[in-house]
Amino acid sequence: MSKNPGVPHHIAIVMDGNGRWATRRFLPRLAGHKQGVDSLRRCARACVDRGVGVLTVFAFSSENWNRPADEVSGLMELLAKALAREVPQLKKDGVRLHFVGERATLSPKVRDGLAQAEAATAENTRLVLNVCFNYGGRWDIAQAAAVLASRGEPITEASLNAAMGLAHVADPDLVIRTGGEMRISNFLLWQAAYSEFYFSDRLWPDFDESALDEAIAAFAGRERRFGKTSEQILAAQPHPMPG
Repeated sequence: MSKNPGVPHHIAIVMDGNGRWATRRFLPRLAGHKQGVDSLRRCARACVDRGVGVLTVFAFSSENWNRPADEVSGLMELLAKALAREVPQLKKDGVRLHFVGERATLSPKVRDGLAQAEAATAENTRLVLNVCFNYGGRWDIAQAAAVLASRGEPITEASLNAAMGLAHVADPDLVIRTGGEMRISNFLLWQAAYSEFYFSDRLWPDFDESALDEAIAAFAGRERRFGKTSEQILAAQPHPMPG
């Protein structure tokens, strides 16, 4: 858990708005995605500084294959270059990488890059960075059910949860979406059942440390009841001893 109760242990982000950021500047969409990598670097470092334990980001959805072919191929190339450039620094910063998503349809080159990045950072403990790549929330639930069925195991909430792509971390406390859209877009459908949501009008390349702090401050002001009443939450809180 985060040492500061006002700071979420696990933040998840839908990094939306890269293409629009580029279009508004009369740049190719891929330029926005490159800028988005820089924003992710800043955000990960800020999470480490603020005591966040887990950062999960939506980098490429299973629906993104429907985008123009040149944009998809450019994104794959960008991923390969970003891994080669960023992994040494992430390793130095104590960040452990996990890639969550369907790998079978990715090229051998991309699959190898993901595996090597995970292996290189496997010993790090300051921040877990989950990158959801070729991921969809419905896919995650379906693959978990398929795993259990193949083992002949009963499908329960607990067994499904253990077979999910993010079983290695606690569920997100705070889900942030940038870019002004107010939808979940097939992201963490299972894991976000009790998450707090925060929507920012900033496009992802413009989402900086101050924007992250605004989201964390909004989270700190929320009351998380998990189905209970406010009175129950208050009664369960420790009370100071009389002086």
